[in-house]
Amino acid sequence: IHKHLPGDKICRFITFFTGSNVCTSRGVTTCKECLAVDPSCAWCSQEELGIKGSGVSRCDLKENLIKEGCNTAALEFPSSSVTIVQDDPLSDKASGTDDVTQVRPQKLHMELRSGASKRFTVTVRQVEDYPVDLYYLMDLSYSMENDLERLRTLGSELASTMRKTTSNLRMGFGAFVDKTTSPYMYMYSPEVIANPCYPIGTTCQAQFGFKNVLSLTDQVARFTEEVKKQTVSRNRDAPEGGLDAVMQAIVCKEKIGWRPDASHLLVLTTDAKTHTALDARFAGIVQPNDGQCYLDSNNLYNKSAVLDYPSLGLIMDKMTENNINLVFAVTSYVVPLYKEYSQLIPGSTVGLLSDDSGNVIQLIEEAYQKIRSKVVLELVGVPDELNLSFNATCLNGEVIPGLKSCSGLKIGDTVSFSVEAQLRACPQDKTRTFTIKPLGFKDSLEITVDFACGCDCEAKSVPNSPVCSSGNGTFECGVCQCHEGRMGPRCECSMEDYSPSEDNSCVPKGGSSACSGRGDCLCGQCSCHANDFGQVWGKYCECDDFNCLRFKGALCSDHGRCNCGFCQCDAGWTGDSCDCSTRTDTCMSSIGLLCSGRGNCECGVCQCTQPGAYGSTCEKCPTCPDSCTIKKECVECQHFKRGRYTTDDSCNRICKNEIRVVDELGESSSVMTALSRSHSPDCAFLKACPEGPDILLVLLGVVGAILLLGLVGLLIWKLMVTIHDRREFAKFEEEKAKAKWDTANNPLYVGATSTFTNVAYRGN
Repeated sequence: IHKHLPGDKICRFITFFTGSNVCTSRGVTTCKECLAVDPSCAWCSQEELGIKGSGVSRCDLKENLIKEGCNTAALEFPSSSVTIVQDDPLSDKASGTDDVTQVRPQKLHMELRSGASKRFTVTVRQVEDYPVDLYYLMDLSYSMENDLERLRTLGSELASTMRKTTSNLRMGFGAFVDKTTSPYMYMYSPEVIANPCYPIGTTCQAQFGFKNVLSLTDQVARFTEEVKKQTVSRNRDAPEGGLDAVMQAIVCKEKIGWRPDASHLLVLTTDAKTHTALDARFAGIVQPNDGQCYLDSNNLYNKSAVLDYPSLGLIMDKMTENNINLVFAVTSYVVPLYKEYSQLIPGSTVGLLSDDSGNVIQLIEEAYQKIRSKVVLELVGVPDELNLSFNATCLNGEVIPGLKSCSGLKIGDTVSFSVEAQLRACPQDKTRTFTIKPLGFKDSLEITVDFACGCDCEAKSVPNSPVCSSGNGTFECGVCQCHEGRMGPRCECSMEDYSPSEDNSCVPKGGSSACSGRGDCLCGQCSCHANDFGQVWGKYCECDDFNCLRFKGALCSDHGRCNCGFCQCDAGWTGDSCDCSTRTDTCMSSIGLLCSGRGNCECGVCQCTQPGAYGSTCEKCPTCPDSCTIKKECVECQHFKRGRYTTDDSCNRICKNEIRVVDELGESSSVMTALSRSHSPDCAFLKACPEGPDILLVLLGVVGAILLLGLVGLLIWKLMVTIHDRREFAKFEEEKAKAKWDTANNPLYVGATSTFTNVAYRGN
């Protein structure tokens, strides 16, 4: 019912079927309690109420009370409203005018009663040619000597680059090292104090905490002159006192020269880590940093050895207060640390600085463009009892719920945010003022809220009224507020004279026990028992603030308030147990699309709906259209002013000036698509990937290479065999020459003739 019907229709619906509604079911006894039940509830302060004097609930729907005979003059029914107090139009350009408006409206007045909500719209525009104050804050420790040398030649070029974005530029320069006390400083001899580089055989200036070398000026030549005069110093430990310097550069507005109507860009360059709050305890410094300006007549920080380093939280507060955008220009060694700082400090960015600061101009330019391409709303002084929820309407006209930022903007773009303010409970103050402002902007929306939590009839109360049983109570808003120990509609009962009973007036319809088993029935009214878990209240003690849904053991997930069995969620949370975040910035992809356009953001987490898409923002999708297809859409919208991105106005948000029109497709293999030179209205898209190699030539080359390798292999084998044979033959000849032959008979040889002697022969 709650999702589809207005509040008054809900109450009528319930009244029709059950005879009760949210107003009458709570059993409230005072006007103030009644107004806090629901925005649809009204209170009748008329003394006699009901047909023929019959008792009816004084807390009911407005129309029901009128039907019961309540005079409209006796009705207490404050309404919520929003009134625009100041609504100057947005400016187009900053040049040529002293009064620049980037936020509209400028002032609002709201009146809210408990539980009620009102919507209003904030519009923001990044105007063209807005003044820029650039303060360059440099680490002058010994390791930054080559960076200082390079900066001496970059002053004019830096100014020229920044003047491409603004015609009203002012530049300043400051330097820092570290606290001027041990253990951060060399202090073991007067020579070393005056010249910290004395032990290494060179000369440098004495150590200092922070020095405002040059206040903001439009004379760029002075910036270069002052930088050339600077020399490095030398401190003892590796971390530097950068946060001390940042704090003084932020809060010393008059000394630094920050203009109220300008973008404030504070650039911190260093190659080392920085000390933070509590680090000064090593030097015996226990006094916390108070965030005040302490520059003396010589523009030196004179509380360096007295105050602790500032905390990141204090830096963040002072940046918000003074509209500062902080750029950490740091070397690769410390980039991870400063990225962590940047996540904790809204309005800060991190850039990778080369070893000699040669890329500092490009770094500053990119950081400034990044700052100017994004609008983030921040809240200052919002009461805890007030819930604010945001819906962003960025460049494509699409309403993104739960988002209070827009990215991918260009100078001159206008975005709007729908803000819903809901009062959860009544604060002690009757009026509060808070501010909504874009991060780093001077302009803001100031909102004054009057809390309609009281009743006008309370001012007409009569103490010790005779209506209340001869002065036993105060007659207020048509009912008696009894003194302690008295009860009853007219305070006619004394609690001392009555014991708990089972009076039917204390038993709810359909109930079995008096006061829901959580109270005593005294004089026909329930007196609820105290409970260790929380409060119990209601006509029948049916309500409490501890029996609601839990999530991971936490009542209402610690993101809401339990009220009579239902969770009333804080701003940014929804669900029966307030466990579902309404934030959508966690679902925003790097190209500025919610879940990369491939899913839905549910409870702050992307649920990918496109097949094949995955990742925290559905950014990975092997089966989705490739980058060439996306670039094709950007070519159509940026160059031809047509196509899908033009119709839904996504061109500026998705296409990041990556398209370059050329007359001829170059030889570079990195060029994937190009625009044909046809000037006809039906200009086609030419897929001009570099031509592939000739297949025949490739085939012949491969075959030839194989044959050549085979021939070379055979030649090598033949050469090795020949060498081996020659070596063996030479060895044989050598052994042959060494041989010595002797004449001898072959023992195996048998002669051709044989001689036999006849033993019987006698010589005759």
